Amino acid sequence: DYNYGDADTDGYTDVDNESNQELSKKSDIKNQEKIKDDKPLKIALVGRPNVGKSTLTNRILGEQRVVVCDQPGTTRGSTYLDFERRDKKYVLIDTAGVRRKGKIKQTLEKFSIVKTLNAINDSQVTVNLIDAQEGVTDQDLHLIEYTLNCGKALVIAINKWDGLEESQKDDLLRQIERKLGFVTDYIKIHYISALHGTGVGDLFKSIHQAYDAAIKKLKTPEINNILKQAQVAHPPPSVRGKIIKLKYAHIGGHNPPLIIIHGNQTKALPESYKRYLSNCFRKAFDIYGTPIKLQFESSENPFAGRRNKLTPRQEYKKKRLMKRVKKK
Repeated sequence: DYNYGDADTDGYTDVDNESNQELSKKSDIKNQEKIKDDKPLKIALVGRPNVGKSTLTNRILGEQRVVVCDQPGTTRGSTYLDFERRDKKYVLIDTAGVRRKGKIKQTLEKFSIVKTLNAINDSQVTVNLIDAQEGVTDQDLHLIEYTLNCGKALVIAINKWDGLEESQKDDLLRQIERKLGFVTDYIKIHYISALHGTGVGDLFKSIHQAYDAAIKKLKTPEINNILKQAQVAHPPPSVRGKIIKLKYAHIGGHNPPLIIIHGNQTKALPESYKRYLSNCFRKAFDIYGTPIKLQFESSENPFAGRRNKLTPRQEYKKKRLMKRVKKK
């Protein structure tokens, strides 16, 4: 139901393919360093049209750097804006709003949406804005899912919160619990007013927490210890009478954290157990604000498909046995 133009929206596959090509622990760990103080942190502001992205951009920058208009679609393409806050450098990416496929008619708007998706991939942290007055829509959910599938650190901001009555706030909180329940256990949600500045400053604490979690270095012995404890507390299920064994694990990459787990029959491991393992690693390593990707590798049987070669004596006995069977 959504139109992303010619963009590659299968972010999960892209991330997995890149990870498969870089499974060397040493090279991954060396290449994943924290951003130096002189290198800016890229933050993308994404959401539906007229949700307040440009207003939030101006509020963060402290000046009128981008045009704000009540008419949806004012922002075309993505605008990269450099700024500093508390001696730290940032690049803020103000993006075009994403609408449903049925409402997208102009080629220019399709191009703008492609630019928005590219901005998510180019960012290090994505802030997804949701209009409190309209509630959590399907477009919001799709953008959040796309961001997480791309492996990006994420912060959710509910904008225009101050414009709701108390009863409306209660209804929205229940809707958030129902629709965003799949991320509320590890993604921070802020309730802000971009127009008046309420809660905007608190966004940066969550932005840095999410990014720090995404590039956090994990040690192999600790990973294996958590994997062992998780299996003792809740053993993997059996498949056709055979128990799935997860033997060992190691880090495969960062931003987002990628943990490679080796074992037997891992393809048969249920999704519920994979989520259980992900939650175990998340709690143990205090990784919040970013997805954790698990990659499972099955040990191959070196004798699979091979037939034992009989010795001359075994061949002789086999022939004698076959002759007796034929006589009977």
